[in-house]
Amino acid sequence: MNLRLAILPLALALSLPAVADAARGFTVRDMAYMDRHSSPTLSPDGRVLVFAKRVVDKDSNKSSTSLWIRNLATRDMRPPSRLTPEGWNVNSPAFSPDGKSVYFLSAKSGSMQLYAMPVAGGEPRRLTDTAVDVDGYKLSPDGRQVALALAVFPDCKADLGCTRKKLDEAGAAKASGQVFDRMFIRHWDTWNDGRLNRVFAAKLGGEGMAKGGTLLSGDIAGDIPSKPFGDLSDFAWSPDGTSVAMSVRQADREEPWNTNFDIWLVAADGSGARNLTAANKAWDAGPVFSADGKTLYYRAMARPGFEADRFALMAMDLATGKARELAPKWDASADGITLSADGQWLYTTAQALGQHPLFRVSLANGAVETVVDDGSVSAFDLAGPTLAVSRNSLKSGDVLYATSADGNAPLRAITPSGGDMLPDVAWGDYEQFTFAGWNNETVHGYVVKPWNYTPGKKYPVAFLIHGGPQGSFGNGWSYRWNPQTYAGQGYAVVMIDFHGSTGYGQAFTDAISQHWGDRPLEDLQKGWAAAQRKYAFLDGGKACALGASYGGFMVNWIAGNWNAPWKCLVSHDGVFDQRMMGYATEELWFTEWEQGGTPYDVPKQYEQFNPVNHVSAFKVPMLVIHGQLDYRIPVEQGIALFTAHQRRGVESKFLYFPDENHWVLKPQNSVLWHDTVNDWLKQHIGQ
Repeated sequence: MNLRLAILPLALALSLPAVADAARGFTVRDMAYMDRHSSPTLSPDGRVLVFAKRVVDKDSNKSSTSLWIRNLATRDMRPPSRLTPEGWNVNSPAFSPDGKSVYFLSAKSGSMQLYAMPVAGGEPRRLTDTAVDVDGYKLSPDGRQVALALAVFPDCKADLGCTRKKLDEAGAAKASGQVFDRMFIRHWDTWNDGRLNRVFAAKLGGEGMAKGGTLLSGDIAGDIPSKPFGDLSDFAWSPDGTSVAMSVRQADREEPWNTNFDIWLVAADGSGARNLTAANKAWDAGPVFSADGKTLYYRAMARPGFEADRFALMAMDLATGKARELAPKWDASADGITLSADGQWLYTTAQALGQHPLFRVSLANGAVETVVDDGSVSAFDLAGPTLAVSRNSLKSGDVLYATSADGNAPLRAITPSGGDMLPDVAWGDYEQFTFAGWNNETVHGYVVKPWNYTPGKKYPVAFLIHGGPQGSFGNGWSYRWNPQTYAGQGYAVVMIDFHGSTGYGQAFTDAISQHWGDRPLEDLQKGWAAAQRKYAFLDGGKACALGASYGGFMVNWIAGNWNAPWKCLVSHDGVFDQRMMGYATEELWFTEWEQGGTPYDVPKQYEQFNPVNHVSAFKVPMLVIHGQLDYRIPVEQGIALFTAHQRRGVESKFLYFPDENHWVLKPQNSVLWHDTVNDWLKQHIGQ
């Protein structure tokens, strides 16, 4: 269903600068320093909304986050107000069960701890005093207990002081060497120091602060939440507070090539851990209990070793252990699970044809309905009669809205859009198009016009290639690869969701595995030709191809296999040597699935689409970018790529970040990244 967008609340609009005639394009400095809104959190009755607001201090190159509150019952008469005090940097808001208090995490004391403060206002009260940081928390349904996520050494068990002592001793040691006897030795951007993420249960409501708790995951050797991108959806309280369900992968020798997460049920006193999904050797995630505690809902993949398999929605009868799929005919991969209060619906987001809508699934018959579409829903909360959503698009970062639980009421904006915050910016208009790609199947893409578009004029083109490879460049906002930053420089933008992209059915996603260099390349070639036929303003003679991660691999592959159309190339953290990638990356399951085995078992698969074998054809100027802390695609891949161009005498530059991982996250580093890329484009295609 299409939803009408309500007018921005009057009081909020009055607080913004007067709208001026748009006179410029969007820039990286706008993107790096604009406010960001996130974490929509509703009170239990759905009448009050709390959310996070992040602001950046340009001088310190650091950001800080505060919590803001809005009484939804006052409609548009009162804008949001700040809840947490000035000078506090906080995250992870949650309401108490009675709706009178808001919990959050803050490092105000010098370490990350749990706090609470009245909704009506007042001073935050510290609730924990643990010897190590609190990395996450989840309140029990009655609010009397809290599950704490803490990183501890396994042999210290529940003794947090033991972990603190070991960390202090390691920091004071004169020798810096470490000995490993199994992988992971490092993961994403961090070396393994021997700690595991574990879950503890602590009592709330006493006079003093909680200094520890009962170790719940002691009999489960694995990280909860998982590393590096696990979150609080990895564990859940039962309605009566007597047990906790957890999704975890065993931290053993096989972990780097294993995607077998299982859901375990553990009593709140730490006893009786049992594996509920042992029969499924693939990924089981996101446990959520029904209101009566008799059913456990979760998401499950079917194929071991494949991280981009379809997440199906499952329901398990806890009395019998029997599980069933809720919507087997829905060819989408569910992102999470939120249950409606009446027990009739399951809400989830999923990729769909270049967008990221919010859906609800009938628990009775598996019927699927679209609740919020048009753009990308990044987060949502459901309470009482209210649905709060955070939605973005190709023209704005996240905007928080409130609507009815079924989504039929108009969306009411609570926070400003990008256009509201930057009234003098003209945004590049965008349009989705389709064409016949590999195997004559329909492939989707987007074209974004430059901010200063004039009919009849031609514009140079930034041809953006997404990563993943199981990802998508669709109608959504990004702080790393944002087409508006190119449109804001006067470039047109073309993006193709080639075979392997998500949101077009699982078979479409599967098509790229073991075919990195042929099927997606065919889609890119046909998409580039189709875009030029359809959009006369694209200047095909002035175009550069840019990509990161898999997109970086594809740029490297293009350099030796399809370089004729391009005046320049940009490769960020891309695979240059497939064979070495198979040995040097940390998550081996990824390369072994994508290439069909290990480098020593199927060497021809690794060489079939290996850019390093085509260096002799390199001739297009290339900008290479890499971060030292990128352990997914180690920095030597970028150095080798740059070396190849330099040795061949091909014009090239290397932008190196000693303090960034697979992404560029620091605001001023992001500005430098975009300035360097834009200068490279300007040098080769003008504007």
